[in-house]
This record gives sequence, structure tokens and C-alpha cells, in this order.
Amino acid sequence: MKVYADKLVETLKQKSLRIFIVSGDEPLLVQESCDVVRRGLKAQGFIERDLFYAESGFDWSGLLYSSNSMSLFAEKKLIEVRLTTGKPGDAGGKVLTELVSSLSDDNALLLVLPRADQSTQRTKWFKSVEAVAGFVQVWPIEAKELPRWLENRFRQAGLKVTRDAVRAMAQRTEGNLLASVQEIERLKIVVDEREVNLADVSSGVADSARYDVFKLIDAGLAGNINRCVRMTTGLKAEGVEPLFIVNMLVREIRSMESIKTAINQGAGQREVFKKARVWDKRVSLVKKCLDRHDSRSLQEMLLQLGSVDRTVKGLDSGDPWRKLQDVVFRLAGLKQFSRVGAL
Repeated sequence: MKVYADKLVETLKQKSLRIFIVSGDEPLLVQESCDVVRRGLKAQGFIERDLFYAESGFDWSGLLYSSNSMSLFAEKKLIEVRLTTGKPGDAGGKVLTELVSSLSDDNALLLVLPRADQSTQRTKWFKSVEAVAGFVQVWPIEAKELPRWLENRFRQAGLKVTRDAVRAMAQRTEGNLLASVQEIERLKIVVDEREVNLADVSSGVADSARYDVFKLIDAGLAGNINRCVRMTTGLKAEGVEPLFIVNMLVREIRSMESIKTAINQGAGQREVFKKARVWDKRVSLVKKCLDRHDSRSLQEMLLQLGSVDRTVKGLDSGDPWRKLQDVVFRLAGLKQFSRVGAL
């Protein structure tokens, strides 16, 4: 049973679920969902907690022992398993399947893992667990949704905040929700009871944004030039290898090239996007980008990326990061530009 994270409290009140899967890559949101599950199960009498970190070399027999052993205080017990890689292997999969099929009424199970992709969800062990569990897929906060999320967090903290301050906070903490919450708590002490303004954020909030290559590509697809500037600058500062970005961009552009060719040959868009494995959430982004670029433009960007590759390897002259940023700008639809952002 799929459960939305924002409906988790209601589900725990209405359903008699004792088994939960919490999956996602945003640490703060995953932790908060787990906290909600723990509180809900505690209210049902599951007081004791056994915590396992299922990493490489983990002894899965310990999990079965915990399930079969009585609590020292005759209390109901929550068995929490942190599956750090998201892949338990054959031995772990068998144990998890056996565990959920024989879980006693005195035990509950919370399985925490990174984002469960489609290949994981198709495995036998996952299907066995999900069939009797509440499956909470925790999605990251999209950049366009971050200001509203921050406004809610300020409100929860009992603070009033200006729109300019929210926008500045979003830029400085993007991709790092934990830093956002920590900064809000700090501002709560600093401003006392007055409204948080732009000056408070500009002078007191450190730039702790975290970026990843996939968000950079999405910013390019969306045509968001300013975000492309921030993200390329941030990725360089974080020490990300430019060749990794090159490879991801090549894969994305080649995929778009195949999509465009298929559509031009008369194939249905829905079928083409499904075959190219474009997620529903990204279809509109890819369509928007394809409207800006013809096949020649896509091929020229691939040639530019080839130049970046040679520059990194010392075979071409120039700054690979500047060349890389130029490709991202072009992807975003900026055809002619002076240096938009310093690298």
C-alpha cells in the first residue's frame, strides 16, 4: 500500500499497519517520516526498538533472532532495519521475505532505504514486503517548491518572514534541507519576535546549498539560466569531476536526439517517452527543451561536450568548466551570451 508522506499521520491513525518501508534520498524528509512512523507505532504499544544497519557483511540471522526473541520487559517491539545500499542481496532478501510472512503481533518492522527505483520495486523480496506494508516514497523538494516549503517551516517555527528573505534562503540552502531547518532555528533566536528580513538572511545564513548533476541537467532543460549559473559554480566548488557531468549530459542529449528522431518519423509521443524511460515528472521538461532545439543543435552540443572531454584530458586548450557551462547555457536556450556567471 502506497502512503504519501504528508498523509502518514492520518494513515497511522486509520490503518492497522505494523510494517513500513520508508524510501528516499533526502535525509531530513526520510528522518521525519521515520519519526512519524515511530511515534505512531509507539502509540500502539511498540515501545522497545531494535535497530540494525544492514551494510556489507551484515549477519542477517540477527534479524530473525530479534524477531523470535521475547522483549525483556514484555513490551511490543519495533524492528528497524537501515538498508544502506537498498540492496539486501539474495540472503537478505530471503530473510526479509521470511520475516514479514511470520512477523508476530508483538513485533513491527520499519525498513529504511535509499530511493527504491523500478528495478528494486520489481524484486521478489520488495514485492513480498510491500504487499503487507505501508510504502512511503519520500521525494525531494523541487526548486520551484522550496520557497513554499520554507515559508511553512518559518510558520511552524512561529516566525514571520518576507518574500525576499525566503527567496534568499532558498538560494543559499537549496538541496540541503537540514541546513534550512538549522538556519531557521538560529534565526528564531536572533530576531526574537520581529519579522525575518532579507538583511537577516544575507548577513547571517551561510551558503550551504548542495547541488547534483541531475538537478543541473533539469535546470538546463527548464531553461533556468540563473540556476544553471549557481549550480555549475556550486558543483565546481564541491569538487565534482567535470567528466562526470560531461558523461551525464552526453547521455541526456543523445536520449533527446533519439526522441526527436522518433517523433519526426511519426511515432507517438507517449510511446516514445516511455521507451526512452523518461519519468512522468520529467516529460514536460524534456518537451520544453526539444521545442528549443532541432537535431542539428543537439549534435552541435555533443561536439562541444567532446571538446570539454579533450580539454579535461589536456588535448585541447581552455578552461573545461567554462566550456561546460557554455554547453549548459546553450541547452537552456541561451544562444548568444557574454560570460553570465564567473567560474
